[in-house]
Amino acid sequence: MLDFDIVDAHHHLCNYARSYPWLQGPAEPFRYHGDDRPLRRNYLIGDYLADAKGLRLAGSVHVENGAADPIWEAEWIQDVHADSGLPSVQVAKASLVEPGVLSRLERLAAIPSVRGIRDILNWHPDPRYTHTSRRDLITDPCWLEGFSHLSTLGLSFDLQVFPEQLDQAAQLAANHPDTTIILDHAGMPIHRDPASLREWKAGLKKLAKQPNVVTKISALGTNDHSWTTASIRPVILDTIDVFGPHRTMFGSNFPVDSLYSSFAALYAAFDEITAALTSDERRQLFADTARKTYRVGTTAATPPRAHTRQ
Repeated sequence: MLDFDIVDAHHHLCNYARSYPWLQGPAEPFRYHGDDRPLRRNYLIGDYLADAKGLRLAGSVHVENGAADPIWEAEWIQDVHADSGLPSVQVAKASLVEPGVLSRLERLAAIPSVRGIRDILNWHPDPRYTHTSRRDLITDPCWLEGFSHLSTLGLSFDLQVFPEQLDQAAQLAANHPDTTIILDHAGMPIHRDPASLREWKAGLKKLAKQPNVVTKISALGTNDHSWTTASIRPVILDTIDVFGPHRTMFGSNFPVDSLYSSFAALYAAFDEITAALTSDERRQLFADTARKTYRVGTTAATPPRAHTRQ
């Protein structure tokens, strides 16, 4: 059992009385995360705490869960935070390409628990995998104009892409050095054959050259439904090798990854795989990198600072 603090860098809550388009409509054919019918229900803070029971949960980062009304979702999470202290902070949703996005970003930035924005960019030619119909969104001038407002508002950006998009992500980071970018789910290596993993790691290395980028290891089950400690070990250790513990953090991705394992089993695997690292390195991975990156325990008005290489 882990004997130090955990700050879960990536999880979701769901108030199923509201609209979540990705959880509505026909369940089949299943998308790449599998059968999501068990997720089509409330998942409230009490459910999350029950899943995390037994671990020293010192904080958490709520990442937008695809609600149809992102402003409502961010305000709801703020209310949950005010009532229970968790989630500690949140990453809200905004479509950066839409006209008038600046006013929405300003509203979100004014919510005390909001630290950053996510606008999912995953594009794939297979419709089971893609999240957007546009492969060029990350280079679209209108989207980039929306992105350019983040740093002035003190907002970071959660970047969710597939390995084939990591080159574009590296260019984005290089062009916006004042914006802290958090690579979600370690770049989502959805294919685990040797050639695909080599391409993924090469993309990680290119992105990690930009000092304003950090990453979080999460959603491993989403891409490996029958994962074992052995099967996820290379992904975890390669990610840490590329970014270092001071730029890497662990997240549960619950409740999505509850489809594949318990919370305790996931963190037991993180514990076992990193056992050879120093205590300081493990504290960074399990809590301190998330605290620093998402400014857990600080005021929202404090702008995020780019991470320097160590």
